[in-house]
Amino acid sequence: MADNNVYYYDNDYYSYEYSDTQDVYAGETVKTAEPESEEEEKPQIRHRRIEARRGSVIRIVMLSLLAAALLGSVIYSLDRRNTMYNKVTSLNGKLELTEAENTRLQSELESEMSAKNVEEYAENVLGMQKIDPSQIEFIKIQTGDVVSIPKQKKTLIDKIGDFFDKCGEYFKG
Repeated sequence: MADNNVYYYDNDYYSYEYSDTQDVYAGETVKTAEPESEEEEKPQIRHRRIEARRGSVIRIVMLSLLAAALLGSVIYSLDRRNTMYNKVTSLNGKLELTEAENTRLQSELESEMSAKNVEEYAENVLGMQKIDPSQIEFIKIQTGDVVSIPKQKKTLIDKIGDFFDKCGEYFKG
């Protein structure tokens, strides 16, 4: 793994003590370069090493994978929606063609069912002919015939019913 280094410019050259080893600055390890001479007042560049915390690389990788999965799911859902829209459009086109064909067939059926076409079909295909007035025969039916139903004998229940009917009529007036 590569070292993470931070370089910064130090204006306070004389405010720190330098030694051959490492200085401790604010609880962190800081490597310093030794001054060439104390008389020089050149600003010094310090090197600070920052180590990555444990698990931070794993977190970055996991977050990257999560972001890639979310992006992939969004792209997939948009693709599926686009596919469904295309299917709906093609099916609507087929529906319009089918409706136009249905309208054409309905008008053709109506024209085939006209009286003229039925008459032609009866004469040419079935061999039928128009009727002559001489072929018409009339049948005379007697209108004086009357059907009579003989009276039946009344039962006891009918007689009792008639008695109550007569009583009701008497009281009503």
